[in-house]
Amino acid sequence: MTLRHFLILLVMTAVHAADQQRPNVVFFLVDDLGQRDVGCYGSTFYETPAIDQLAQDGMRFENAYATCHVCSPSRASIQTGKYPARTNLTEWLGGRPERDYEKLHSAEKLMAIPDEEQTLAETLQGHGYATAFFGKAHLGKPPKEWGFDESTYGWYRSYHYPFGVRNGNGPDGKEGDYLTDRFTDMALDFIDRHRDGPFYLHMAHFAVHDPIHGRKDLVEKYRRKLASQPTDDAAEYILEPNPDGPLPTAGELRKLARNDTVATHQNARVWWVKQKQDNIEFAGMVEAMDESLGRIRKKLSELGLDDNTIIIFTGDNGGMAASNQYRGINHPRAFLDSRFSTSNLPLRGAKGWNYEGGIRVPLIVHWPGKLNAGSTSNAIVTGTDYYPTLLQMLGLPTLPKQHVDGSSFLPALNQQDYDRGPVYWHFPHYSNHGYQSPGGAMRLGRYKLLEYYENGGVQLFDLEADIGEQHDLSKVKPELTRRLLTMFRKWRTDVDAKMPPVKTEQSRKRQSGVSPRFPRDVAQFAPGWSVRNWGGPGMRPGLRAEWQGRKDILLTHPQSRDTACILSRKFDVPAGKQSTLKFAVTNHPQGDWDLVVRLDRTEILKRSITETRWQDIQIDLSKHAGRTITIELENRASGWAFEAAYWHKIRIETSP
Repeated sequence: MTLRHFLILLVMTAVHAADQQRPNVVFFLVDDLGQRDVGCYGSTFYETPAIDQLAQDGMRFENAYATCHVCSPSRASIQTGKYPARTNLTEWLGGRPERDYEKLHSAEKLMAIPDEEQTLAETLQGHGYATAFFGKAHLGKPPKEWGFDESTYGWYRSYHYPFGVRNGNGPDGKEGDYLTDRFTDMALDFIDRHRDGPFYLHMAHFAVHDPIHGRKDLVEKYRRKLASQPTDDAAEYILEPNPDGPLPTAGELRKLARNDTVATHQNARVWWVKQKQDNIEFAGMVEAMDESLGRIRKKLSELGLDDNTIIIFTGDNGGMAASNQYRGINHPRAFLDSRFSTSNLPLRGAKGWNYEGGIRVPLIVHWPGKLNAGSTSNAIVTGTDYYPTLLQMLGLPTLPKQHVDGSSFLPALNQQDYDRGPVYWHFPHYSNHGYQSPGGAMRLGRYKLLEYYENGGVQLFDLEADIGEQHDLSKVKPELTRRLLTMFRKWRTDVDAKMPPVKTEQSRKRQSGVSPRFPRDVAQFAPGWSVRNWGGPGMRPGLRAEWQGRKDILLTHPQSRDTACILSRKFDVPAGKQSTLKFAVTNHPQGDWDLVVRLDRTEILKRSITETRWQDIQIDLSKHAGRTITIELENRASGWAFEAAYWHKIRIETSP
């Protein structure tokens, strides 16, 4: 062996030894887990022994935040170290359709994590980490495109097998399997295969997001627990008004509570918020997620990796105390439990709101040998901060031009003085979880300012004295309010935050989809065909360059819940030839629709389009040879909002 080869071998051995010593990372991210959904943060109904033990072994943070009150922007911040307003990924991907009554349009936004970002996963991958992603991504691209060696991800219709994955590659399984458990099985397998490390496991559970499906054995456990508890006469739900406008009186709220209809509450801009943690299905979801953490820690211990693995446990936004889409409360308990997850009390609001209930999340850091076990921190931390903090914890160089909005909270972990400075939120859209105006917020020290973009409303709260945000101080402390408002608006300018434009008569017509261009789009897409009864809340029917892997697409949308959008044409079916109607259809990931095909008003096909995958349809027209027939293709709503139909290559082929 030459001296050169010996030196190379020595360097490679040293690098391998460094890799062996470098800590592994488990980033355990839970979807829609509010801070108060965990035992060590105050829940007495949900049982979370594994999370509570992690807090006893590590450091629990009291003032941890997501960078957004919905998932996609929050998750992007963790991977980029940037605020949603800076990347322009400010809403959950897909987003909520606009409503006619809203004064503002949704602001310009991205629909995928930008390619130019160097993610946390890519950085760790570049330093020799094996990387894996299991659960929910919701960033517009497969995780393998932004730094993960392997991934199983998607959107799920059920927690019970076969899971109904959409937009992803969900786990396999068998009858009786539970989604949270299957993801954990995959995580344990990854750890086993990469025990020699280092590895980065991003355990991004779909739990505890709706659908609210608890594991059956745990649901029965909580059914018994709920039955054994004393009755409580406190209100189960309260009506929260939109603070960006005249507030209803107590009497008006009582009247609205009795007159619980969508139209009435929409006009009054009020929304129901759950006040009790008593949902047995949700409790079963929480404990199954807790078991997942326990199983991962047990595997690390069995492999002798627990002392060399950093665990970060947190959530992507607050708990879903307000329903996804408007739901009244004059329904049976089972219905309500399927629409409202939890209570965030004493925090105000819910997922989808900039009150603390929407953005404050649990955070526990376990760093064996480096932290005082059972310690707590009052340091303010937000989602942009994990990137630089983890790099410093791992002894890797930071990337300040990438994680530009992140601040390393390593001093807080070391129990040193740490002042993070202001944190900001910007959501220039209307949310699924309330009729509140688009708006933003900032926290500086003990004070939190909220600004609403529709009517310019402002609120100020002292979180140290009023964590429930019940006492607006904006009029009591006008100078502080003005100073914080100036800071907040300057920050928006600095990061080039996009603002929601005011609707005009012309823009409303474009937004509604009732555009004179659409019939021409249909004629261009499928010559000879025409369209009627199109519309839809903000889906903007028309031509699309690409959708779900196919090019040159037409999007249609029903005019209403009851009135289908219809594509039609007359066709002279030739005699002596084979004539076949061919086309392909798929759906929007957030909504199903019903396809109906009629020939001369007779229904010959009805199919529910429930999966986001292209389905090729063929219909034989030959038995109508020698006749002129009318063909109608219906895009019929099965629910409401996202029932967009995507069409590819509508044509009639004839052959001898």
